[in-house]
Amino acid sequence: MKTTNRAVRTPGGLSVRLDVRAFTVVLLLLVAALAASVVLIGTGDFPIPAADVLRTLFGEGNAGQEFIVNELRLPRVLVGLLVGASLGLGGALFQSISRNPLGSPDVLGLGQGATAGALTMIVLFSGSANQVALGALVGGLVTGLAIYVLAWKRGVHGYRLVLVGIGVSAIVTAVNGYLLTKSDIVDAARAVVWMTGSLDGRDWAQVWPLLGLCAVLVPLVLSNARGLRMMEMGDDVSYALGVRVERVRLLLMVAAVLLTASATAAAGPVSFVALTAPQLARRLTRAPGPNLPASLCMGAALLVVADWLSQRAFGAEQLPVGVVTGVLGGAYLLWLLVTERKAGRI
Repeated sequence: MKTTNRAVRTPGGLSVRLDVRAFTVVLLLLVAALAASVVLIGTGDFPIPAADVLRTLFGEGNAGQEFIVNELRLPRVLVGLLVGASLGLGGALFQSISRNPLGSPDVLGLGQGATAGALTMIVLFSGSANQVALGALVGGLVTGLAIYVLAWKRGVHGYRLVLVGIGVSAIVTAVNGYLLTKSDIVDAARAVVWMTGSLDGRDWAQVWPLLGLCAVLVPLVLSNARGLRMMEMGDDVSYALGVRVERVRLLLMVAAVLLTASATAAAGPVSFVALTAPQLARRLTRAPGPNLPASLCMGAALLVVADWLSQRAFGAEQLPVGVVTGVLGGAYLLWLLVTERKAGRI
């Protein structure tokens, strides 16, 4: 498939340029994510054919199917889609802002910061599930703020942002280890399960806050995609093109931190999705720039497929999805490093 750009004229007379390959990739990824979701809803101790799942979603299933699909499995799948999309979009933002393919929330320490907030609520306060989620959200936001402040020096630049993030990540990881050593056996077991990253037991209480946040942040991020694309050419060029660099960078960093922290609060620290989704999306689209819609759809598809693999291979509750994404993401990272080394880029 060749990359082609076509000028499309809107009803208001505005002409926009459409990358046909990138648009096709986004459409295919969206279809793949939705198809995998239907298959995942039908997977479990009581399997349901895909055709019956679709009929049930449109209100034509029997009472048993209605309960299994709408109350038990649909919320879990929706959380998976929203978490994957949030991580994919947040990872694309961080990698674009830092101009570094390793500048993802996993490397910068945002996941560790959210984990610290959750562990604080579990170990020190024996908090409920909602309190743990709130602690994870606050921990991620505080960590993101600390990284931004420490990396600031007449602006925030990618190389310094990554180095500061790695340092903060090491500190917060040590804090998490200390909290685990101070916990009793019950809280420690609960904390370890949460730190693995899982979609088990997710219900509508996790869907609505994440959906509301995405409904606000995704349009906000996409509306600033042009400024982000200009910033990848350097601050001086961006200023010359009329982009308010620091304002756009701060706005998008806040959005990326909120997306990552809210996803971690909903499902725990699901590793490597934020790192791999933007890079896979860029390889498929072969388009310059941050590829935000493709990264969003790729993250959603990756997490749903990983959850399906965890259930098909090991049963619904034997292998959390965070383990699958960790294995697949680690293998991809090793492959990427070997490829870059053979190409002489590292």
